[in-house]
Formats: sequence, structure tokens, C-alpha cells
Amino acid sequence: MKKLFIFLFFFNFSLLHGSEIKFEKIISGLDKPWSLSFINQENIIFTEKSGNLFTLNLKDKKKSQIKHDLLFILEDGQGGLLDVLFHEGEIYLSYSEYRGMRGYTSTSVAKGSFDKQNIKFKTIFRAEPPIDSGYHFGSRLVIKGNHLYITAGERGQGMIAQDPSKHPGSIIRINLDGSIPKDNPKFKGKKDWLPEIFQIGVRNPQGMALSPFDNKIYLSNHGAKGGDWFGVANFGENYGWKILGWGGTNYSGTKIGPKWKPGFTKAIKYWVPSIAVSAITIYKGKTFNEWNGDALVTSLKDQSLRKLRFKGNKLLEEEIIFKGKIGRIRDIKIQKETGDIFMLSDKGELWRMYK
Repeated sequence: MKKLFIFLFFFNFSLLHGSEIKFEKIISGLDKPWSLSFINQENIIFTEKSGNLFTLNLKDKKKSQIKHDLLFILEDGQGGLLDVLFHEGEIYLSYSEYRGMRGYTSTSVAKGSFDKQNIKFKTIFRAEPPIDSGYHFGSRLVIKGNHLYITAGERGQGMIAQDPSKHPGSIIRINLDGSIPKDNPKFKGKKDWLPEIFQIGVRNPQGMALSPFDNKIYLSNHGAKGGDWFGVANFGENYGWKILGWGGTNYSGTKIGPKWKPGFTKAIKYWVPSIAVSAITIYKGKTFNEWNGDALVTSLKDQSLRKLRFKGNKLLEEEIIFKGKIGRIRDIKIQKETGDIFMLSDKGELWRMYK
């Protein structure tokens, strides 16, 4: 009887807590959606890995396909048409680009002027060298000021992330037209770095967001068997992959390296075992105003949305908002005007979370 009382108490508490948050399934039946971006309050643009690009009206739920001229998208493993970013009438896309050799692809980025029916793109960045792998493209995009930041995964090649003469395994920083900023690390003491590289030593960073509070760029990154993390993108620094294991091991069970050691960037939060951390955002809005300044972190493996409260490089609190409710969460964005939260899932669904 006592056990039953305890169960009912916590069950009722969970229902009460859960009732504060509401969910609406906006649309289903999408084919492996990867990213969304707000055009305005009522319209979004989103990608499907196979190469499709769509707009969606959130009110009437009408989906419209946009034709485009990116012919060399190769959907291979984790690759395909990936991130999308709408900014001041321009569309930025990241994708796995077929590079003319059997299986060889790169994390590439293209830019085009927004048009509801047909967009002509120009590729403004290619991660060199192209690699024969369907893994670890990274591929998130963020604009800060006049610069475009790109996460380029290490394509399963491990120590390539410690080679600054190659792009894979790094954070890229270029101008919005694809040219190279004159104040990148190469021109500030890192002479052996490629001119586009901002930071090295990452594995597969599938989340990146600009904070509207401190103007810093934050990252999430997949570890191997353990060792996912959330941290800051820092000029000219090194997150340590594959010298560091971040608490994880190789899939074979062998050790990689220490969780962290001096000389390398230290993450704010590590997850061991892995949660397969995906997209992130720093919340700012009215709907959940008590969350302002907190990081919202999505997961593929345990299908959770987590809230991190942090100050500087110190984690203060982690809270699981929900788990297993909408499937593997691929992207998360905030509707600026309302503060409602929109999420894409690998089930092919778009969800709105609100109060």
C-alpha cells in the first residue's frame, strides 16, 4: 500500500509538472528532415537529407518545395542536405558534396538569394581534403556579425582533427561572401593553420548557437563511446580530439585518452555515457522566460531535451525537460516573436512546444 501511495504521488506530480508544457505536432510525413530556419513568424524553411528544400506555413501547414541547383549533394550515411540558415534575404546551406571521386565528399556550404520557387546557389566553402566516409560531417551554421561559422566534423578520421593544415575536425570562420577574415588565427600567430580555421580538435559537432546574452558561440559535440560535450567556441584553441577522449572510449572498448588536460579547451558539460547530443540553442523568449540564458540541448540517443544553466565555464544545473516524447531530436529553433520552441524529429515530424 505504501509503495502504491509513493507511485501515485510521483505520477500525479509528473502530470502536474508536465501540464505546464504543451506540445503540438505541426506536420508529419517528412523524409529525414535535418534543419529548419525561420523566414518570419509564420514561415520556416527546412531541409531533408535527400536534397529536398521546402518552405512551410505554420498557420495553414502548407508545404512548398523550392527547386535548387545543388546537383552534387550525396546522401551517404550521416551526409546529405543538412543545415539551413535564413539571414537577411539570403539562404545558407551545408551539405555533403560529392567531389568527383567514388565516395569522396566534403562538408560544403552554399549561399543563394531566397526565392519561394527556385534558388540558385554558389558554393562558398569546401572542407579540404574530400574524404571517402559517410560519417561525422558536423555541418551546423551560425552567423555572428559579418562572419559565418561552420562546424566541420572529422569524418571518422580521428587525428586529422589535430592537423590544422586540413579542415575536417575544426570550426570554420569565413566572411558571409566566402572570403577569409583577416583576423583569423592564421594571421594572429597560428601560421601553420589553414586561413579558414577558427578552432581545432572537434569530432562531430552537430550543434552550434550564438548566445544573445554574451555574444559567444556555443557548441555540442559527439564523443565516441561516451564523451559528448557542450562548450564554447574559442579563437585559436583546441578541444583535443583524438588526443583527448572526453571520458569516452573507442567502440572496440580500447582507451582513447584522458577526459581533459591543461593546454586544451575544457567543455562546460560532459556526458558519459553518451546521449548523442544534437542541435542546441540558447533560449531567449517570453514563453519560457524563466529559461532565458539557459542552453537547450537535444539528444538523438535518449531522445531528450535538456536544459543547462551555466555561468561562464561552470555548469550550475542540468534538467531533463522531457525524454522519449517526440523521438530522436534533430533540430531546435526558437520563434523569436513568441518564444515558442520548434523541434524536428527523425520520425519526420515538426513539433511546437509552448505553454
